[in-house]
Amino acid sequence: MGHIELRGVQKDFGKTTVIPPLDLEIGKGEFVVFVGPSGCGKSTLLRLIAGLEDVTKGTLEIDGVDATSQAPGKRGLAMVFQSYALYPHLTVAQNIAFPMRMAKIPRDEQQRRITDAAAALNLTDYLDRRPKQLSGGQRQRVAIGRAIVREPSAFLFDEPLSNLDAALRVGMRLEISELHKRLKTTMIYVTHDQVEAMTLADKIVVLNAGVIEQVGSPIDLYDAPCNLFVAKFIGSPMMNIISGNRAAVQHAASVGIRPEHLSISKNSGTWKGVAGISEHLGSDTYIRVDVEGIDETLTVRALGKIDISMGETVYVSPQVENLHRFDDAGLRIVG
Repeated sequence: MGHIELRGVQKDFGKTTVIPPLDLEIGKGEFVVFVGPSGCGKSTLLRLIAGLEDVTKGTLEIDGVDATSQAPGKRGLAMVFQSYALYPHLTVAQNIAFPMRMAKIPRDEQQRRITDAAAALNLTDYLDRRPKQLSGGQRQRVAIGRAIVREPSAFLFDEPLSNLDAALRVGMRLEISELHKRLKTTMIYVTHDQVEAMTLADKIVVLNAGVIEQVGSPIDLYDAPCNLFVAKFIGSPMMNIISGNRAAVQHAASVGIRPEHLSISKNSGTWKGVAGISEHLGSDTYIRVDVEGIDETLTVRALGKIDISMGETVYVSPQVENLHRFDDAGLRIVG
């Protein structure tokens, strides 16, 4: 269960098309992440799958059944929103049980599902507490538990970690990933954070203005972006893009190279430049460098700590085998 297929799905708001016709297949048990900048249509696409928005054109199938016009409650899906949306007067156990009460599931079955969900989410010791007694991460786990007990064919996550601080985001990200491995249920996850996308996904769908730019595994997208948009969006810091004569030498309109594929030296190298601001992260240092003959400022990654001062003359050397070439239309040049 949990196979979802979109064929020619389009969404219009009035005369404005926000999702042009697209095709997408999500396999049973896959963890698929929709990623892209704000306004790219990722949440709208998720809501179309959930049934919270009507499909203007095309068909949507869930487990081989046409669900295009099906009511949200009939689709067998469970959604976790950015807002926890917990009932403050109910305990954790009562919040988790709420959808089962509405579905009139027998009490002994409710208790079994609550116990299983609480164990999976490390909430067993908190079942008698109310939401105000929980941390943000615990509240989000309760919201996920409320989805789990419905035993859906697929989970839909709409930026569920955006309200959490940085440390909690990392912890919850790991918990969601571990949960997927335990449940082996299809999960579709929306985020604008490409680091979340890279660390969670089996398959990433990169969206831009409602259009699917590329679909693939995190490593596929990182190592072989199909165009400039994906090249610049996937990776943090983003890929360096170089145009002009340096690109022409490579028979391309522009070339890209990631910060870790540039080396930096005070003594010698391929390109001479001037060091700008450095970001010291402990394990890595990112140095901005203005290189002679290149209009774009480059970002270079150096392992550990490196003693380079702003304004100092440096030399940057690219790993030529790791250059990415793009044509005038911004498409990847293969070969």
